Amino acid sequence: MNPLHALLERKLETLGTGLAVVLPGGQRFGPADARVRITLRELAPLAHIATGEVGRVAQDYVEGHLDFDGSVRDLMDVAAQMIEADPTIEHAGRGPLGWWRGIARRSRSRAHHKPEVDARQIQFHYDVSDDFYALWLDPLRVYSCAYFERADMTLAQAQQAKLDHICRKLMLREGERFLDIGAGWGGLLLWAAEHYGVRASGITLSKHQHAHVNRLIDERGLRGRVTMELRDYRELSEDEPWEKIASVGMFEHVGRAMLPEYFAKVRRLLAPGGLMMNHGITAGGTKNEHLGAGMGDFIERYIFPGGELEHASHVLEVLSEAGLEAVDLENLRPHYARTLWHWSDALEAQLPQARDLTRDSVVRAYRLYLAGCAMCFEHGWISLSQILTANPTGRVADGTMRGAQSVYPFNRSYVYTRP
Repeated sequence: MNPLHALLERKLETLGTGLAVVLPGGQRFGPADARVRITLRELAPLAHIATGEVGRVAQDYVEGHLDFDGSVRDLMDVAAQMIEADPTIEHAGRGPLGWWRGIARRSRSRAHHKPEVDARQIQFHYDVSDDFYALWLDPLRVYSCAYFERADMTLAQAQQAKLDHICRKLMLREGERFLDIGAGWGGLLLWAAEHYGVRASGITLSKHQHAHVNRLIDERGLRGRVTMELRDYRELSEDEPWEKIASVGMFEHVGRAMLPEYFAKVRRLLAPGGLMMNHGITAGGTKNEHLGAGMGDFIERYIFPGGELEHASHVLEVLSEAGLEAVDLENLRPHYARTLWHWSDALEAQLPQARDLTRDSVVRAYRLYLAGCAMCFEHGWISLSQILTANPTGRVADGTMRGAQSVYPFNRSYVYTRP
């Protein structure tokens, strides 16, 4: 028997009735009642399937080298079983040259996150098509982890609950200056202005998002109270600091080499005693450069070029070194798994419409990206951390000096106790 065929058969035996593979000539491997069938248009992907390189299999699908039959939920169940090694453990780069590779990685990260490069990378992802995103996001187009305060919430309800959860954690008050770094399609920016009466400023690098939010500002009569600029965070003036700042689903794009500069800038933008919410995806492992089994490479190539994840422990270290004080951390990992399945189900239900709005390769990439990320959050390979920080100052309201002070109260009850 062909050695590669033998390797494939051994792989399929470990999956039970999960997967069948059909070669270009029609030869079939795997059970007749398999929940998922992969049909190859050429032989190259066979090795990727046999060795469990699910990221390469995903790339083969996006490039049209194979197709699958079955639900994406069943496909992800099979994919999780195909992965042989823990994807949160770095399996390469060990040994005496490991520290050299670390230096090279940091150098690449800094080069990949210059302002002009970040702008291109953000536009690559977010400027695909507003109508495409509207197909599977909630009506507010909140493109970040929802907060399922109650188990029976719809996605739209859970996204509104998330927006309010952030506003309450930040203790937003009428008339305060509020900055949203990476404001997306304006969900949090407008929610904070309309429900909490803040003077809200948002920035984005996405031309589509910038135009969309400015239309909403005018339609809702918020011009003068809310602004949305096409601007890099590094360009923000520090002359008049904001009392409250939020960054939701943005710092993943900053890059590990730039995190010290990012948090130092945030502290300079934040008024003494003020609060900043950093809500973003964090790594599930403490030492892995990216997800293994080719999954990180797939996301880098097709979804988030330049995106880099750090474990929450490292994020806490970097923001602390920048002079910010972490006062609360909440892990919303299970919430993001549920959010992504909502998005995935919505896209799967509207595939013909999605293909009318953008390229077929984009639809293929997002089918695997949304369902694959849901799988990764379920397995704990990636996580979601809401880190509330303060800019501590020694000066309190009466002007005296009394240690490190901020507006953060002595306990969390203010977040959950409704007025």
